[in-house]
Amino acid sequence: MIENFEAEFIQIIENDFEMINVLEIVRNLNLNDCWVGAGFVRNKIWDTLHGKDKTELNDIDVIYFDKLKINKVYDREIENKLKAIDSSRNWSVKNQARMHLRNGHKQYTNCYEAISFWPETATSIAIKLSAKNQIAYIAPYGISDLFNLIVMPTPQVDFDVYNIRIDKKRWKEKWSQLNIIVSYEK
Repeated sequence: MIENFEAEFIQIIENDFEMINVLEIVRNLNLNDCWVGAGFVRNKIWDTLHGKDKTELNDIDVIYFDKLKINKVYDREIENKLKAIDSSRNWSVKNQARMHLRNGHKQYTNCYEAISFWPETATSIAIKLSAKNQIAYIAPYGISDLFNLIVMPTPQVDFDVYNIRIDKKRWKEKWSQLNIIVSYEK
């Protein structure tokens, strides 16, 4: 049986004023194929499932896809705009149209494909607020692993990179119920 967590997922986000505020700010940038993802989404769901208050974020990952503006300078300009709007948050902006170069992949076609290369299935999720104030999301591997507290590598990830990341993140110390799949493949 396939578990469907979509209604709960949307409700958790809609009930978080700070998340909605971030999504409104990002939506108002009017960037192409623009989303907020990674820890911004993952941590909120894990905190909720663990009955915890908000875990501090390292940054807020804003992604977009624009083949015409692949220079890092443009990302910094967007970060500066975001900091001018809300300097209390650490914004990280990355145009996914150029991230394939850093990762040694073929060029991505959109943000959905780009996040399919992120390290964990539970992290490969991004959200946005539509013009009609509805939550939309992309999740190449679905949201079941996120809600079932399963941390596992995406099919494309380098296992050494994944294992190092798992060791560095120390997520189990923050969210004790996680089931972290450690890969020993070489």
